[in-house]
Amino acid sequence: MNTMETPVLDNLTGSFLISTPRMPDPRFEEQVIYICAHSPEGAMGVAVNKPNALFTLPEILRGANLPVPEIILPPVYIGGPVELESAFILYRSDYQAEHQLEVSATIALSRETKILEDIAYSRGPEKYMFLLGYAGWGPGQLESELIADGWLTVPGDDHIIFDVADEDKWRTAAMLYGIDISTFGDVIGYA
Repeated sequence: MNTMETPVLDNLTGSFLISTPRMPDPRFEEQVIYICAHSPEGAMGVAVNKPNALFTLPEILRGANLPVPEIILPPVYIGGPVELESAFILYRSDYQAEHQLEVSATIALSRETKILEDIAYSRGPEKYMFLLGYAGWGPGQLESELIADGWLTVPGDDHIIFDVADEDKWRTAAMLYGIDISTFGDVIGYA
């Protein structure tokens, strides 16, 4: 019987999880996960730097019998390996949806189809990400992964989510806090 308890962490909602070079799961290599919910029951987040090459937003709009606006639309993202058929929209909360999860003072998450309709008719959020799937952790699972140095946690940043190029988000998110993530595994030590 294991008598060691997983330590309880502060609530990480609104934080980034940045995978370290020690990340054992290749699905999360060089990933930036934005934590949307964290409690003793577990955690849920979405990858904000993993575009999905298999789908485009115009295809999704056409598949929902919605018009495609005459503007350049953002890519569709792989939010994580759980429920890849489920769609989520992460957006600046200056746009309000009836059913939304307020992640921070400035960002919300929703599965409401009306947001997709509003995007199609150019009434949607100005800054948003359309995601398929999410990353999820059961009780204590994320805390165990953090102890194993698979993730670095830093405060989330709207600019990184919506304005930084996907291929630069991993390094930029860590560098905001003075961390060269590519050498992270080489410089940490144990007392």
